[in-house]
Amino acid sequence: MKKKAEKGSGTQGGNGTATETGLAAALAPLVAGMTATRASLLDWVHGQGVVALQEVFAAEAESVAGPKGQHQAERTHHHWGTTATELTFGGRRIQVARPRVRSTEGQEAQLPSVEVWRERDPLAARVLEQILLGVSTRGYAGSLEAAPAGVASRGTSKSAVSRTLRGRVTTALAAQVGQRLEGREWLALFLDGVVIGGQTVIVGLGLTRDGEKVPVGLRLGSTENAVVCTELLQDLLERGLTITERVLCVIDGGKGLRKAMQDVFGTAVVIQRCQVHKARNLLALVPKARQVYVGAMLRRAYRAGTADAARRQLKALVTWLEANGHVDAAASLREGLEETLTVLKLNLPARLRRLFATTNCIENLIGTVRHLTRNVKRWRDGAMIRRWVGLALGRAATRFRRIKGHGELSTLAMALRTVKASEAAA
Repeated sequence: MKKKAEKGSGTQGGNGTATETGLAAALAPLVAGMTATRASLLDWVHGQGVVALQEVFAAEAESVAGPKGQHQAERTHHHWGTTATELTFGGRRIQVARPRVRSTEGQEAQLPSVEVWRERDPLAARVLEQILLGVSTRGYAGSLEAAPAGVASRGTSKSAVSRTLRGRVTTALAAQVGQRLEGREWLALFLDGVVIGGQTVIVGLGLTRDGEKVPVGLRLGSTENAVVCTELLQDLLERGLTITERVLCVIDGGKGLRKAMQDVFGTAVVIQRCQVHKARNLLALVPKARQVYVGAMLRRAYRAGTADAARRQLKALVTWLEANGHVDAAASLREGLEETLTVLKLNLPARLRRLFATTNCIENLIGTVRHLTRNVKRWRDGAMIRRWVGLALGRAATRFRRIKGHGELSTLAMALRTVKASEAAA
């Protein structure tokens, strides 16, 4: 019975495979027909588009020089044959024959539609769109529809796409990094670094009184050292960043970032250390068997209702770590302990406390940078890194929304005004 059952099972499996194969074979002609129909439709649309362009050119030439073959006593322009004109079509540059028109004085006259087409030039926008969708410069040509039949085209090679992208991104980067920052009330700054092409890029994200997130700048360096961070912060001030009372700065705990903020802003800065980074660093110094207990104690402390309660629980955890021989972990928790409790000292609402307790806000921005630069295999220099990071910042900025709880930011503004100078410099 057992062998018969196994044989029957195998027969059923075989019939299922045969049925799937037969279905795939039956659908293959349908899929091939749909593909052929799509290709034919695109060819027809492209062909009609080129014909329509030529008809527009011919109509404009006639409006300027009059109908061909008809005498005009007061003619100001003459038809002068045709020439190949390069325009952007379907994400590439194609050559289209257009009529030439010259004035009676021998000056070349430009057709209005040609001038308008060249001025708006959608090629750079199409290249940028494809790159943002994850297409590499090498794969750009393959991501486009087929070119119109019988029409010469160019502008889809890797080098051509790179040149177009470089020009567009350089302009966008200058506008992004050089934007003026005055006229807004800034309540918080998030700063963090990301390694791109072997160099550390320090990125700044600002939060306004209205709850808007704005990428405010970037700097390249070998590490997150104080010199690079200081240059970034000074650049923000030069571009009009205005701090009326104090500003909340959220960092991951890097000493270079902290020193730069205190050097540039002095007592006007209130520092919040990322609680997630602090927990991650602490758990790395604790044996795996005790990580669950330590992690639970940290979460309980950071969720306490007041800073005093959280401080007592964290100090108790420090004592426990020392008593159990985890001296390095205890020292790590003790270092910067007060700065991890800033959101509790400010007595912020729950939603704002969750937002400012970590660097998740800027980590999402850095995630966009990593995602967009993943296809770059060879970094030539720092200028190239700046272009790509600037492109990612601009991309992320278009997707930003106001933070949750932005209506409660008046609480943060009031807390920053009333916080003690000793706490601000702690």
